[in-house]
Amino acid sequence: MMLTELVSAADRVGATSSRLAKIDALAELLSRADPTEIPAVMGLLLAAPRQGRLGVGWRGISALDIAHADSPTLTVGEVDQALDALATTSGTGSASVRSGILGDLASRATSAEWDFLARAMLGELRTGALSGVLLDAIARAADHPAAIVRRAAMLSGDLGETARIALTGDEGDLEAVGLRVGRPVLPMLAATAATPSAALEVTGRASVEYKLDGARIQVHRHGDEVGVYTRSLADITHRVPEIVEIVRALPAHDVILDGETLSLDEDGGPRPFQETMSRFGADVSRELVLRPWFFDVLHIDGRDLIDEPLSVRLAELERVVGDWRMPGIVTDDADAAEQLSRDALAAGHEGVVIKAVDAPYAAGRRGKSWVKVKPVLTFDLVVLGAEWGSGRRRGWLSNLHLGARDPSGEFGDADGYVMVGKTFKGLTDELLRWQTAEFPGHESHRTASTVFLRPELVVEIAVDGVQRSPRYPGGVALRFARVKGYRQDKSPSEADTIQTLRSLLRG
Repeated sequence: MMLTELVSAADRVGATSSRLAKIDALAELLSRADPTEIPAVMGLLLAAPRQGRLGVGWRGISALDIAHADSPTLTVGEVDQALDALATTSGTGSASVRSGILGDLASRATSAEWDFLARAMLGELRTGALSGVLLDAIARAADHPAAIVRRAAMLSGDLGETARIALTGDEGDLEAVGLRVGRPVLPMLAATAATPSAALEVTGRASVEYKLDGARIQVHRHGDEVGVYTRSLADITHRVPEIVEIVRALPAHDVILDGETLSLDEDGGPRPFQETMSRFGADVSRELVLRPWFFDVLHIDGRDLIDEPLSVRLAELERVVGDWRMPGIVTDDADAAEQLSRDALAAGHEGVVIKAVDAPYAAGRRGKSWVKVKPVLTFDLVVLGAEWGSGRRRGWLSNLHLGARDPSGEFGDADGYVMVGKTFKGLTDELLRWQTAEFPGHESHRTASTVFLRPELVVEIAVDGVQRSPRYPGGVALRFARVKGYRQDKSPSEADTIQTLRSLLRG
């Protein structure tokens, strides 16, 4: 398959808001792909190359000064080979080798192809080709029931391999994909509710459990062999030896556990999320000890449990993990659920997750059986700039640069504004159109990618919290920021301060 075919399909997907149109475009693409190319095609569409970490960053890509090809000649197979080379390059001189590989690839790609590849390699390709859409496209291209395709993907944890099986095999081949110790599965996800009481109305009798500000982990054990995987199914076993030792000591030969991990401070309170995540990126780092909490078990000593109700799984979990179990209660009492939520927040955690006790483990799905409840913070911030959108947002001013007020000039000019993050989340088509028309009237200057604004517009932003960040002058960045709406009733002088945001930092 030519790379230009993939780029063209991605452009079609990004240019429409119709889920059906996205599925049609992707199904057509997949039906034309050679079986050997399917995993590579899927990885590029998801901006998650099948090779995993490539050792490539914005600095390396932006440093290239390459004349692109005038006409398309690259195949998907040739791109995949180049990514193989990037992923396997290491040691002394590897930076130079990677630069050479990137340069050769960039010179053989057209400008449009290179734009696509750069964003795919950096994980910043936003076309709307999400996993759910791709699963439906696979089912359509292969003419198999979507439910069978979806379950195979959930249990294999590999969309590319699922697509290959679906497009080259029959329904029996898909149904043969099962739970296997040592092969991570897609994690079950939670919906949201405003209060524990509202969540209980959805779930009925439920396990009400702490929601930690930690990192999701899935742990597989076969005898003395232990594997620890992240939410995205990356293998971090060698980076978390303390968790490996804990799991090796459990009373089981074969087990698959779902849980979270974080580090604790001297008082037993949770350390900031980014400190936990720092362990995942370090080859050797044992100064910061991680503590696991397990909240589900999917397999135990030859018995698959994913189709069993949560009540059965919790009984096995209690038997196997003991004190390593996530704190929680089983109840249908709203007052009890509200109290546990207050306890979790008082202990420094995010909130609670409420799980129906009669529900199976729906790997990779976000249904109504699990419902998370955590406070949402809102702040009034000033728009400092906006980046031109890509894909479906092309031609619109989209990604917002957000600033907090600095009245004392602690981090810059007195009565100035300090950047604390970016977001395009929550922007409707109506808001995108309004921004694009409104922002030039507030423009101070611009670059090719960004229109910078005078600090005159206030926007209400919802966040899950803040974290330390050396990237911004105030040393703080927003977590999961999304737009609630513009506050035309407020002036920039009424915006929240950088000091208010910094007061939310723990430790």
